[in-house]
Amino acid sequence: MSEEFTTVFPRGNENTAYAQYFIGKSYLNMLSTEQVGIGNVTFEPGCRNNWHIHHASKGGGQILLVTGGRGWYQEWGQPARELHPGDVVNIPAGVKHWHGAASDSWFAHLAVEVPGEDTSNEWLEPVDDEQYAALEK
Repeated sequence: MSEEFTTVFPRGNENTAYAQYFIGKSYLNMLSTEQVGIGNVTFEPGCRNNWHIHHASKGGGQILLVTGGRGWYQEWGQPARELHPGDVVNIPAGVKHWHGAASDSWFAHLAVEVPGEDTSNEWLEPVDDEQYAALEK
């Protein structure tokens, strides 16, 4: 990893527990597991997670707080949104989406788990290379 890429929060270890849901390497440092889950997620250039949905019968969802680099967020059927430090993404429960780094940049965000009832994550298909490459044009 480039030592030039730094963010406010420590990077953490390679995210091997969720590696099957990512293309490329990501790193995870859980900053809080009490009251509200908050993870610092760092993506190497080109790394992105699979399409996924945060389910909840009430409340739930996720908030992304971008802390470094350049990345992407996309909801199913919508154009992708380029992300930069200081951007905030509110993801309601039930919305199919993905997020990750630009092909030429490291990317980091805080992933905030919005409290809810009967919450779960459903991991779906990868964001294919053709679809991802089209974002950079």
